Amino acid sequence: MGLSNYLSFSLFFYVLVLVNIIVGHVAYAQDSQADYLNGHNAARSEVNVPNVVWDDTVAAYAQSYADQRRGDCNLVHSGGSYGENIAKSTGDLSGNDAVGLWVDEKPNYDYDSNSCIVGQCGHYTQVVWRNTKSIGCAKVRCDNGGTFITCNYDPPGNYVGEKPY
Repeated sequence: MGLSNYLSFSLFFYVLVLVNIIVGHVAYAQDSQADYLNGHNAARSEVNVPNVVWDDTVAAYAQSYADQRRGDCNLVHSGGSYGENIAKSTGDLSGNDAVGLWVDEKPNYDYDSNSCIVGQCGHYTQVVWRNTKSIGCAKVRCDNGGTFITCNYDPPGNYVGEKPY
């Protein structure tokens, strides 16, 4: 193999490795702002509610609270001024999967009676609350190996007597 062929092969190999690293990273990226936003906005579009946007201040609040749950991973709400959905698992839980858990409550919600017909539906109604404009979410791996995820909503929803959309 001549020097020019060797250099061409080496450059090709380097580019191939670099592309694999970049594409591999993108393909397996989890818990980005887009993951949380896409899940929320897909559910909101199904009921003709405007999209939410990411808010760094709300996300900082979510991260601060998630950090407090790192030691125990307990499903305890923060009690703050934002709306809030929380989720946990014993292993790794992606942000996309957490939003999916909340949205999966949709069949439990009856719009006509504005109530849960079975089980829980308040996580779902918070996701699609029409007046919510922005969200911020955070995830921590807990000391016990589990995952704690929180999404906070501004303004909050789930007001008694009001329909989400």
